[in-house]
Amino acid sequence: MTPLEVIRSYPEHDETLGSFLQSRVARRPEHPFIVFQGRTLGYGAFAAEVARAAAVLAGRGVGEGDRVGVMMENHPVLAIAWHALARLGAIMVPVNPAFGAAEAGYVLKHAGVSGVLCSEPVLAVVREACATLDAAPWLMLAERAAGGLQGFAESLPGAGEPPPPAGRPDATCVLIYTSGTTGFPKGVMHSQRSVVLVGEAFVERMQLVPEDRLYCILPMFHLNALFYSLHGAIAAGATLVLEPRFSASSFWRNAAAAGVTQVNTIAAITNILIQRPRSEYDASHRIRKLYGAPISPEVYRAYREQFNVPVLIEGYGMSEIPGVLNNPFHAVKEGSAGPLAKHPDPARPFSEVIIADDEGHPVADGTEGEFLVKTPVMMQGYFRDPEQTAAAFREGWFLTGDLGRRDADGYFWFIARKKDIIRKRGENISGAELDRVIGEHPAVLQAAAIAVPAELGEDDILVAVVRREGAALDAQEVAAWCRARLAAIKVPRYVAFVDTLPLTATHRVEKFRLKADKGLRARATDLGLDAGRAGPTVRGA
Repeated sequence: MTPLEVIRSYPEHDETLGSFLQSRVARRPEHPFIVFQGRTLGYGAFAAEVARAAAVLAGRGVGEGDRVGVMMENHPVLAIAWHALARLGAIMVPVNPAFGAAEAGYVLKHAGVSGVLCSEPVLAVVREACATLDAAPWLMLAERAAGGLQGFAESLPGAGEPPPPAGRPDATCVLIYTSGTTGFPKGVMHSQRSVVLVGEAFVERMQLVPEDRLYCILPMFHLNALFYSLHGAIAAGATLVLEPRFSASSFWRNAAAAGVTQVNTIAAITNILIQRPRSEYDASHRIRKLYGAPISPEVYRAYREQFNVPVLIEGYGMSEIPGVLNNPFHAVKEGSAGPLAKHPDPARPFSEVIIADDEGHPVADGTEGEFLVKTPVMMQGYFRDPEQTAAAFREGWFLTGDLGRRDADGYFWFIARKKDIIRKRGENISGAELDRVIGEHPAVLQAAAIAVPAELGEDDILVAVVRREGAALDAQEVAAWCRARLAAIKVPRYVAFVDTLPLTATHRVEKFRLKADKGLRARATDLGLDAGRAGPTVRGA
C-alpha cells in the first residue's frame, strides 16, 4: 500500500484526536494498538478506556481549556489520559519524570495546571513541586490508589458516562516544554489538528503500513514519541510497542521478541548502541526502518552492515515545527536533512522552508543562511509568552535560529545553531562541527565547544571534553586530532576535561550552562594563540 492508500483505507475524520482514533477503530477494532510489558490493548479497547477516562477526569472538574500535568515514565495510561483530555477540550502538560521539584514546579506553575496525574515513584517530587503553586492542584496516581490518592487506571472500570466530546481541531491539546538549552523552557502549544497531520505525515516519511510495529523507546514527555510514534501508529492503524524507558542492554533482545519493524531514535541512542558489546545484539530482530537525527557516517555504516537495518531516515524539525524536512524513503542523501516533508495526500501542502539572510531575504542555493519555515503544523505560540511568540516570527515565517544551506537538488543541510556560532578572527565557526569532530576521537565520550572572550576581541574556542572510561587523553592530543581534520582557525585554544556535561532530557548539551561557568576557562589547558599550528606553547593547567 502507498501512504495515501493507507490513510484512505480508513473513514474520514474531522481532525480531532477523538475522530482520528474512531476512524481507525471503525476498521480495526481488534487490531493490537499498544503492546506494553506483555499486555496488549486493541484499538477498540483503547477507545473504550479513553471514554471511561474522560468520565473520571470530568468528575475531577476538568473541562475545556484546563491544563493537567502528567508526570510518569512511558505507560499506556499516559496515552489514554491525553486522548481523554482532548475529548474534554482540555490540555495535557507532559513533565519529565526525572525532573526535581524545582524543575517540575516551574513547568506546573507556568502552565497553571488544575491537576496532576503521576506515577507513584515521583509522587514525593510532585507534592514538593505543587507546594510552590499558588493554588493546590488535585493529585491522582497513574495506576493504583496509594497514600490517600485515587488510582487513575483503577478507577476506569467503574467510571460513569463521559460527557459529549468537546474537542475541536484548532483547540490546543498539549503544551510541550522546550528543552531549555538557552535558559528557561517555553511551553509550545499545539492543536489537535497539528498532532493528527504530523501523524499522517509520518506514514509518508516512514512508509508505514498497518502491519508495522513501531518501537517507542523515547520519552513521552517529548514531541518525537507523542507525535511521530504514537500518532504515526494511529495514522497507519499499526501497533505501538511501548517501553517504559530506553535500555541499551536489552534493546535488541526486546526488539526481536516484540517483532518491531520501525524505531525512532536520537543521536545519543544510536551512538550508545554502537558502543555496546555485540553479545547483546539479536540478529533475529525485524527492524527495517529507523528515523533519527543527526545520523553520522559511522551510524549509517554500522546499522546497515552490522545491525541489518537497511533504511535510515534523517530529517529536521523542532518542537515548534515538527517534521518539516526529511530524506525520501528511497532517495536518501546521507548527512542531509532531506527536501521538504510531505503529507500522504499531495493535495495537502505540508511544509515550506527557505534559507534566508539576516533580513529574511532568500539566498541562492549553496549559500549559508537561516532556516525559515511555514507549515500547517506550526505551533500556536508559546504559552503565556506573547513577546517570545512575536519574536519567533517574521511575516508568518518561523525563525528557527538554525543555519544551513540548500543544494541544487532541493535537499537541505543543517550547519549549526546561530547561537552556536563562534566568531573568531572574522570567521564563523560552527560549535556543532567541533563537537562532532572531537567526539569522533576514540578516547572521547562527548565534547562541547563554546565561545569565550578573546584578548583581541571576538571569540576564542574552548572545548569541554568527557573522556571515555579508562581512556588517556590530553589537550595536546585533542589539538592534534583537530589539526588533522579541520582548518587551523578551528582548533580550540582551551581544552577542559570534565566528568560530565550538563544535558537536557533529550541529551542535548546545555551550552548556556557551560558559558555561565566562569571557572571553566581557568581550569582548562591554554594551548596558546597559535593552537592551530603544530607544537603550540601550552600555558597554565
